[in-house]
Amino acid sequence: MAMKTRTIIYSIKQGIKGSWRNRMMSIASITSIASVLMILGIVFMIVININSFSEITKGQFDTIQLDLEDDLSDGDMQNIGKSVKSIDGVKSVYFLSKEKALDNMKKKWGENGYLLEGLQKNPLPNSYVVELMDMRYADEVVKRVKGLQGLEEVRYYKDLVEKILKITDFIRLAGLIVIGVLILISMFVVANTIKLTVIARKKEIGIMKYVGATNWFIRCPFMIEGMILGVMGSAIAIGVISFGYKYVFDLITQKVYVMIAVYMVPAPVFIKSIAIIIAVLGIGIGVLGSIISMRKFLRV
Repeated sequence: MAMKTRTIIYSIKQGIKGSWRNRMMSIASITSIASVLMILGIVFMIVININSFSEITKGQFDTIQLDLEDDLSDGDMQNIGKSVKSIDGVKSVYFLSKEKALDNMKKKWGENGYLLEGLQKNPLPNSYVVELMDMRYADEVVKRVKGLQGLEEVRYYKDLVEKILKITDFIRLAGLIVIGVLILISMFVVANTIKLTVIARKKEIGIMKYVGATNWFIRCPFMIEGMILGVMGSAIAIGVISFGYKYVFDLITQKVYVMIAVYMVPAPVFIKSIAIIIAVLGIGIGVLGSIISMRKFLRV
């Protein structure tokens, strides 16, 4: 146990010394890692918020609206409602009167809602709003309701939802590709930085190998060095991204773009998630970069 403790302390000391010995390259590596992680953070921000927008949009448009004919009696309208409720895949059905629909429109128009006050006749129909259990039921439900008597129009935004989902899937895929490329670049930078330290200690490493030191004993100080670079780079990136996202989110919620903020992930939630992701990536990049840089020199 004491031996392991001494080994850990030795590795930490050597890792810190290695970072300081090549401090100019270490600064370059930290800057490079921070820059890459900041770009990764921006990509994550786009992907996470696009995903949030997609989920909220699906929830908003995952309904079917059934406009009823004007001359239907209350009994006929109730029968239609009962028939719709019995269809497989229907989660809920609620009646939307033409008066309520007009009132909702006035609220949506905000300050211009007064323009609807002068209407002599309400042009909107009575309708049923049908919420689906899942989008996969949509085609079958639409097919069934179109066979009902007394419907003026069946309104469903399937095409819009499918287009939104295709766009979000493409953005997610593109984001993952960019993230993968950036991680490889940052690992390459760290590997080259650690390699300078390894080259400077090439003879020492060779001697340690010949006297029986294990690869892990030799490798640990360099892994600690890579970890230090990763931690410092990720700390800078987390600080910049957190400040930037909070500033943008507050700006949007305080200005006329408040409706956009509805689709955004709240700043505290995003910052907590991105901090964990970036910290793990930063440390992982540093450690893997150091391991890669030493592969050649441990083959003695």
